Formats: sequence, C-alpha cells, structure tokens
Amino acid sequence: MFLDGKLAIVTGGNSGIGSAIVEKLLELNAKVVVVDISENSLSENDKNISYFKADVSDFNLVGNLIEKIISKFSKIDILVNNAGINNDGVVWKMNENQWDQVIDINLKGYFNFIRHLSPHFKKQQNGKIVNITSINGMRGKFGQSNYSAAKAGVIGLTKTVAKELGKYSINVNAIAPGLIETAMTQKLSKEARNNALAETALNRFGKREDVANLVAFLSSDLAMHVTGEIIKVDGGQYI
Repeated sequence: MFLDGKLAIVTGGNSGIGSAIVEKLLELNAKVVVVDISENSLSENDKNISYFKADVSDFNLVGNLIEKIISKFSKIDILVNNAGINNDGVVWKMNENQWDQVIDINLKGYFNFIRHLSPHFKKQQNGKIVNITSINGMRGKFGQSNYSAAKAGVIGLTKTVAKELGKYSINVNAIAPGLIETAMTQKLSKEARNNALAETALNRFGKREDVANLVAFLSSDLAMHVTGEIIKVDGGQYI
C-alpha cells in the first residue's frame, strides 16, 4: 500500500486526526501538503511536508492555492478534506454566526477544494478524494445541529461527486468516525465520554490512527474499485 511519488493535500492537518493522517501518508512515502488555519506545529525539517496557512472557507483563496501547489509540484494525486470545527449549541439558542461558521468550514471548505481540484483530476484521468464526515452526520446529535447538518452535507456531496467524477477514474469516499481520542474530545465532560463509550460495541474509543489507516487504504490503488462509500470508524457506536 505504498504511495511512492504521490502528492496529497490534507486540510486541517496540523493537529488531531489530521496530523495522524499526515504521519501515515508520509510513512507510506507520499509527499504531503498541509493546509491549516493555525500556525505550523509540524516538523519543518521534513522535506516531504509543505505547509500553507489558509482559510479553507475562502473560495478564491483556495483556487489560488491549488494553482500554486500545481505550479510547484506539477500534479496532485490525493485530496483529504479533514478541516473542521465545532461551535455547539441547542438550536433555540444558536446564533447565525455559529451556524455559518461551522457550515462554511465543515462543508463549504470541502466543496472549495473539490471544485478547484476537479478540473486537474479530470485532466490527468486519476485522483483520490477522501472526505472526513461523522456518524453524527448520519444520526444527528443533541446540541450539534450545525455540525450534524454540515457532516450530513458532506455525505451527500461525497455520493454526488463520486457519480460525477467516476468516469474519469476518480474515487471519492468518506469516512465517518465516532468518538476518537484527540485533544478536543478529551475536553468533553466525564458524563459525555461515558455515554459515548456505552454506545460502542467494542467498549473503547477509537485512536487517530484508526482513521488514518483507512485514509491510507482509500488513497491507494488497493481501493481502485471503491467509490461513493461512507465508511464508519466508530467501534460500533452507530449501531
């Protein structure tokens, strides 16, 4: 499952699940371009990593960034849409900014990269797109109407784009994690963590590497005949 010579873009790759995805792709000999809104905390000594600080929700900025990356590397093989935020609140208290911010980053940000990369992938008649969604986009989650709506939108986007780009040998899939151990989820209340744990069939939380391993598979030629799929990585939390 080596990715020798492949170039991957990973949005939100500076921390959490994103940084584990970056590490896994590098381990498989890919070159990785990380796009994140925060300051770079990854190794600056690794010649196989390039870093761009950018707001993924800015349509024109993303378009210019894609052109810059193609100009520098000549090609892009893999897109991993992972950038996302939470801004929770029950719907009767949620303000417009909370809604817009989450939709713009968690859904529009995915569209922006797919939109600007699609012509390039079509031209080279090849490409892998992996979108990170959530089981909460499949079932809903109390206090997360904005997040769940955005992640549900990613599922619809994934299935539609898989249909549109399939004839150009472009695979488009999504991964729906359950609760994964990250710095963000460790801040959840003990009650929230216990409730989530009780939902799992395996009686454990996922690790960042569990998601990264599936990203690697979907990015490789081992998954050439897999497209339009939404694959849960949740230890049975959804069931």
